[in-house]
Amino acid sequence: MGSFIGQDRFKGILMVTFGATLWGLSGTAAQQLFQNYGVPIGWLVTIRLLFSGVVLIAIGLLSKDKEKVWAIWKDRKTRLQLLLFGLVGLLGVQYTYFASIETGNSAVATLLQYLAPIFITVYFILRYRAYPDLRDLTAIILALLGTFLLLTNGSIKNFAVSNISVAWGILSGIALAFYTIYPVQLLKKWGSIVVVGWGMIIGGIGLSFIHPPWEIEIQDWSIHTISLISFVIIFGTLIAFFLYLESLRFIAPKETSLLSCTEPLVAVISAIIWLHVSFGLFQAFGALCVMAMVIILSFKSNEPQKKFNVIKDGRQLQRKQA
Repeated sequence: MGSFIGQDRFKGILMVTFGATLWGLSGTAAQQLFQNYGVPIGWLVTIRLLFSGVVLIAIGLLSKDKEKVWAIWKDRKTRLQLLLFGLVGLLGVQYTYFASIETGNSAVATLLQYLAPIFITVYFILRYRAYPDLRDLTAIILALLGTFLLLTNGSIKNFAVSNISVAWGILSGIALAFYTIYPVQLLKKWGSIVVVGWGMIIGGIGLSFIHPPWEIEIQDWSIHTISLISFVIIFGTLIAFFLYLESLRFIAPKETSLLSCTEPLVAVISAIIWLHVSFGLFQAFGALCVMAMVIILSFKSNEPQKKFNVIKDGRQLQRKQA
């Protein structure tokens, strides 16, 4: 870190790693809220989306591109795209991810969500009729093997998590694939803070019709409950998202994608230590296969002439928040 460039690179790596760590921990915190304190999923997702969205839009109004905050609503086509992104992309990925956690555990839910690159790969194969290369085939095999081991712990007779949790987790991966692919043009024109901020507000308002944020049905209010809710909303969403985006100023998007693999690792470790979640040897190997798949696809060529591109540079929009 002797030079200025070296310091900036270190700062970027630290930001994305810490942001991904917060995402991983927030999943484990959410599991405790759902399973130990009776916090309703719909209420937590609604509050998380609305609060984070409002703060992001406030940040956008204080930035040099503040005119974009309101200008994005002037075009009819853009309005429709933003509504679809908010309701299907942001709300979809948030709700399915948390539903998978509630019915299973945060470790498996996070790893299933990380199958998104495979769904993106399949999408490009079908859309462009592009044949997958050796790297893609290797990633697909790793994903299938990893998922099998993760869900069965090596024995097909006994699933390690419930079927409903698996279904929600796979839907979460599909939603994340949509969330990554769909808003590309919106992001290029309007910027991530404006698009994701409004998307969160739209998703939060949409879910409010089913789970009004003012109807709080929490069984156990305590300092611990409030602390966990605050951590999920503030640290696991706002700060994590901000750090991830800020890291792009100092390191390449491909590097942030690779370093985001910290998230499932942290989710697994924290679930085992904090919540005493059972995680067998075969499941650990399956988790490594899934993370290896993400790394392989993150290194995929990004040459302009290739239509078939599944680099996960768009993942920083997330989440986990997302």
